Amino acid sequence: MATNIITREGHEALKAELDHLWRVYRPEITQKVAWAASLGDRSENADYQYNKKLLREIDRRVRYLRKRLEDVKVVDYGPEQEGRVFFGAWVEIENEDGEVMKFRIVGYDEIYGRNDYISVDSPMARALLKKEKDDEVVVQTPGGEATWYVNSISYPH
Repeated sequence: MATNIITREGHEALKAELDHLWRVYRPEITQKVAWAASLGDRSENADYQYNKKLLREIDRRVRYLRKRLEDVKVVDYGPEQEGRVFFGAWVEIENEDGEVMKFRIVGYDEIYGRNDYISVDSPMARALLKKEKDDEVVVQTPGGEATWYVNSISYPH
C-alpha cells in the first residue's frame, strides 16, 4: 500500500506539471485538433487521430494530477529529524564491498525519472527509517539479506 505523502518540492512539481498541461500544452493540442478537423475526412487524417489521442492522454493525466494533489499530504522538514533517517532525507549508504549509494527518500509520485530518489514504501527506505549515522541496516532483497551502513544523513533546508 502506497503512502500519500510528498515533499514540498514534489508537490510544487506536480502543481507546475498540472498548470503547464492545462494552460499551455492542452490548448496547443486542442488548436492542432481543430486545424486537422478542418481539413475534412477525419478517418484517414493522421494529424487529427494522433492529436486526438494525445488530447485524451493529457486529459487523463490532468484528472490524475487533480485527484492526486487533493489526496497527498505535504511533509516538511522538522529540526527534530536531524541526525536520523526520515521522509525527505538524503542518505548515503555503503556495503561491505565498498559500493556506495546516495539517494533521497520521497513519496511515490516523486521517483519517476530520477535515479537518485527512492520511494518511502521501498524495502530499502523502510529498513533505513529512524536509523542514525554509522548504523547497520539489513535489507530484505529478492537475492536474500543485504547489509548496508549509513555514512551520512542530510536534509534540504
